[in-house]
Amino acid sequence: MFESALVNLYTNDIEAGIRFYRDLLGFTETFRTPTEGVPEHVELRLGGFTVGLGTVDAARRAHGVTAEPGRPAMALVVWTHDVDSAFARLTAAGVPAVQLPHDSGNDNRNALVRDPDGNLVEIVSKVA
Repeated sequence: MFESALVNLYTNDIEAGIRFYRDLLGFTETFRTPTEGVPEHVELRLGGFTVGLGTVDAARRAHGVTAEPGRPAMALVVWTHDVDSAFARLTAAGVPAVQLPHDSGNDNRNALVRDPDGNLVEIVSKVA
């Protein structure tokens, strides 16, 4: 019945979102519309996961949705091999820290940051 899925995050600044997910987290852009100029929707992929970024204006125009980016209704979880070095690299690039790297149980190490719209991004790795 259903074929695939993605998480779509609404953004106030799609270019900042693209830089965050592509340049800092290593996602690969797979789709954008329109293809020329500033996009209103972009899809980025990491491993088998796709995140979409859609502008607040496009959400209102195309779907009649009043989007409120950054409300903590969800957290995007990104796995890495080294939470501490990933956290240091992100915060050195100006990404806002929410929670410092810490051991969180289940042999996991976690940290929390915020993307340019304030959405929570949890960085996780297995404790060595």
